[in-house]
Amino acid sequence: MLIATPKRWLSWDFEVHEGGGQPVGEVKVSAWREQGAVTVGGIEYPVTRQGAVGAFTLSGAGGVLAQAMKPSALRRMFTLEHDGKEYTLKAISVWGRGTVLLDGETKIGAVRHSGVFTWQARADLPEDMPLEVRLFVIWLTVLLWKRQQAANSA
Repeated sequence: MLIATPKRWLSWDFEVHEGGGQPVGEVKVSAWREQGAVTVGGIEYPVTRQGAVGAFTLSGAGGVLAQAMKPSALRRMFTLEHDGKEYTLKAISVWGRGTVLLDGETKIGAVRHSGVFTWQARADLPEDMPLEVRLFVIWLTVLLWKRQQAANSA
């Protein structure tokens, strides 16, 4: 279980811990543009977007590690590709703040807020998925939260 805690009040940057232990990484979502980074072991993996409506790409020294495409502007979901496999990351409900990770129709993980009045999140994601990709899933979930908050404020 990964626990993501906001680094500051009103921040989209999260420190990620394995269970209750030491930090294992960070998730950074830009305040102004839909880009950011995940950091694991002191190595920063940039998250960029290809064009205005293209895929979000997680890159490493060897190239693209994973990418996520938003198949519909009307649905809070992404199609995630990693290591030749395709997954779906989608909001649990219209009003909920959590996401579920699916392999086909099978639920293999989830990211949820720890409570009603907190931005801390718990991510139960497959252990066989590299940590930087699991943090990318958290990054995508935080992006959905950020979008939802912006829509609610408008």
